[in-house]
Amino acid sequence: MTRRGILSFGAYVPRRRLDRRAIAAAHAWANPNLKALARGTRAICGQDEDSLTMAVAAGAQALAALDMPAVAALSVASTTMPFADRQNATLIGEALALPDTLATADLGGSLRAGVAALRAAFERPQTSLVVAADKRHTRPASAQEMRVGDAAAALVVGEGEVLAEFVAGHALSVDFVDHYRASDADFDYALEERWARDMGALRILPRAIEATLTRAGVAGAAVARVVMAGFPRREAEAIAAKCGLAAAAIVDDLIEPCGDSGCAHPLLLLTLALQSAAPGDLILVVGYGQGAETLLLRATDAIGRAGAMVGAAQMLADGTTDDNYLRFLSFSGALALDWGMRAERDNRTAQSAFFRHRQTVTGFVGGRCTACDTAQFPRTRVCVNPDCRQTDTQVAEPFADKAATVKSITEDWLALSYSPPLMYGNVRFAGGGVTMLEFSDFAPGALAVDTPLALAFRLKDVDARRGFRRYCWKAVPPRRLSA
Repeated sequence: MTRRGILSFGAYVPRRRLDRRAIAAAHAWANPNLKALARGTRAICGQDEDSLTMAVAAGAQALAALDMPAVAALSVASTTMPFADRQNATLIGEALALPDTLATADLGGSLRAGVAALRAAFERPQTSLVVAADKRHTRPASAQEMRVGDAAAALVVGEGEVLAEFVAGHALSVDFVDHYRASDADFDYALEERWARDMGALRILPRAIEATLTRAGVAGAAVARVVMAGFPRREAEAIAAKCGLAAAAIVDDLIEPCGDSGCAHPLLLLTLALQSAAPGDLILVVGYGQGAETLLLRATDAIGRAGAMVGAAQMLADGTTDDNYLRFLSFSGALALDWGMRAERDNRTAQSAFFRHRQTVTGFVGGRCTACDTAQFPRTRVCVNPDCRQTDTQVAEPFADKAATVKSITEDWLALSYSPPLMYGNVRFAGGGVTMLEFSDFAPGALAVDTPLALAFRLKDVDARRGFRRYCWKAVPPRRLSA
């Protein structure tokens, strides 16, 4: 019998990490109790990152770990996607250069949406890419501001040489409210912690976990890895004890180096569990929010391949600490700085032109001449090679995963940038091709000719008048992702 399970995975954690001591120091005059929570860092998006761009980055890592996967379905889980009525999964699929025959779906409304999307993928026949991402806004000086972080994770589910096979799953739907966010609100409203713990998690989760273990015919003590996101360690251990699970099996929650990344967090922690598992290990994954979703997986003999994939550990190892709390507020939109007349421009998008050129803009697909083998971006009817110049000889050539270097660089302190200065220049691609791009994630003065580059899908700008966001590809520092 062909086994169905996880074929590959990927993760994305923003490079920038805000020191929690900076948050506590900024609010010491109003809420000195935050000092007790000021340990470690929280991952924060840059000024041009959001849940959608993080989903693309994590999805690209998961797909890169496979040899040309024939993905037929894409599910995107998030409580913070930018569009309420424009399918985010479709845009993400185009950014990942997946075929337009893809079956796409957005899932949200609960922090268990990521695990729910994964369970649905196990139960459908197609090879599926499941992505979860969250960039949650938090009220300044709140406990949530100290605990939350931004991140994304992705898994490819299908049949074949799987890393971990699907054993059993269970869903439980209970409208228990421990926190909520209205559709027109920016921040979550959290209820009293003891109520949320005693009447919610400690009653709901054991039911779902025990149902899954019973369905699989295994005892809690047999589970080697427990992924339980969103709970303090003591609370997670209490839930585990009710189900006969060993406290030592609970996977590190990554709150101190990253923060709680919402519905992405269980999948992010699952990458840790997969990279530390041995053949035969049982892995329990728990999603919680208005009920529960639970999954039981069994690591196969192929689990050794997980070590070469990009998971949470690799992403967290490559970061830079930031202690500028005002910059974080600006990036998150909680502080509106005066950017002067430069920002007083109309960002209306020509939708007809965008639609015609979306493969170039969203997919970052250029061309390669079949007559002379010259690569170029963007793709045009006429070959750019002066010794060729033939017409209509180009085929599509993906550029998003190509290595690149700086050919020229400009730092512009007069042009509008929400993280000054505006950096742009010519980028030279390995294998041929030169184009002008914006640079992101570089400190002023850090760029020079021949500096190595990678490509990242990022936010270009926001049309505040019409509520539309434009995305593009930018040149960024390559991540140092050692296995």
